[in-house]
Amino acid sequence: MSSEQQEGAELQQILAQVSELQERRLQSQQHIRLLDVGKEEEQEEAAPPCRSLPQLCSIPRRLVISPGLGGAPVTPQLTESLRRILFGGTFHVFNYEWRKSVFQFRESDSEFSYALETDRGGTRPIQMVVQARVIKHLLFVRQSSSEGRTLQSLCVGPRDQERALAVALSDSLWLAGQEVSATVTLVTEDYCITPHLDYKLDNFTERLQLFTFNNKDDVRKFIFDRIQCFTDEGSHGVILFLYSLICSRTVDRLKEDLDSTTSHLLYLSLGNFVCRQALLNLLLTGRASPNVFNGTVNFGEDGRPLEHPLQGVMSRSDVGYLHWSREQMERGRLPPVGSMLKTPRFPVWLCSINNSHSVLFSVNRSLLSDWKMEHLFHLFYYNGQTNQTTRLTVDTHSHHWEASSSHSDPEKRFPSLEMTIRTKWDGAAIDWNSTVPFY
Repeated sequence: MSSEQQEGAELQQILAQVSELQERRLQSQQHIRLLDVGKEEEQEEAAPPCRSLPQLCSIPRRLVISPGLGGAPVTPQLTESLRRILFGGTFHVFNYEWRKSVFQFRESDSEFSYALETDRGGTRPIQMVVQARVIKHLLFVRQSSSEGRTLQSLCVGPRDQERALAVALSDSLWLAGQEVSATVTLVTEDYCITPHLDYKLDNFTERLQLFTFNNKDDVRKFIFDRIQCFTDEGSHGVILFLYSLICSRTVDRLKEDLDSTTSHLLYLSLGNFVCRQALLNLLLTGRASPNVFNGTVNFGEDGRPLEHPLQGVMSRSDVGYLHWSREQMERGRLPPVGSMLKTPRFPVWLCSINNSHSVLFSVNRSLLSDWKMEHLFHLFYYNGQTNQTTRLTVDTHSHHWEASSSHSDPEKRFPSLEMTIRTKWDGAAIDWNSTVPFY
């Protein structure tokens, strides 16, 4: 019997044992307790003692670390806390779309060597925030001089791709750890916990090993040395990064970040788990505030104090955020993005356009510090799906944008990408430079 067949047999055996144990416990109960995954249970059954289980995981062996590397094994309390802060309960697990998502670049040494291949599902916002930080690093950190900075500055080889990704991931984790510490989660060979009845085994979370660092350079080097754990097929790379992000912030801090409108970071939509705004803000600012306005709102529209204040963005981010939704606009419910997100430290923005995420950026860092640069300038747009970086020319001093439009169809008169840009530069005229506008 081959090693793969032996692992398959072990997998079937252990799943059968878990199923039998659950069935026996259900039969011994007088009634079946219904689980409400959206609410915290008042009393949680104590988890059994930790013990090692046979190796069961779809992650390739080359991506599984040895316990001898150090770190701290995950605890039963942490696995349950991760599930609750992500899903609202302990019985949801990541689906196939999430498990297959990794951070993978397009062909190196090409005009798109800076670009990550992104998925269309729930992981795309996470991948696009990392993409924004990769662009920030390649344009403004790796190349310190502003002279000659063009799209060609984004053309890099495989080693620079890996280095840029390690920097982007570590930047997010360090920010989440309040720029004091960061935690990286990887998968080890042994199980660290045995689940109880209310916890659904995923053969992945139960094998996490946590590595905490108090120096940012150490975080970057650790990730860079094991970058394949986030990039290779089968690595669960996006989930590993998300777990690292939560552990860097800590569950306790995350609960303090959230307000009465949000209790967890993901929600189920059309069969897939989708990122809430709180998770996007955690990625962008290091704090999981559920709203995009500046500061905290303590009073309602009627002027009365709110029983539970609404939490917004408290600090200026290095990568910005722009939001546009035609549906929300038509309903008068478009959330106003505050200046903390609209005007980041670097001219790179995550864009949420009709619930699809992309990146908008400029190669001129002075765009956000010199008002004269905002008269006429270029922006570049990448949506993660096509082999195209669209070049847009933005004119903030021409005739009003509505006057120059000849289309009678509102969908064509006002492309959503243009409307997104105008949330930052109100009234700007936008030239697509021979590119056919997409909506």
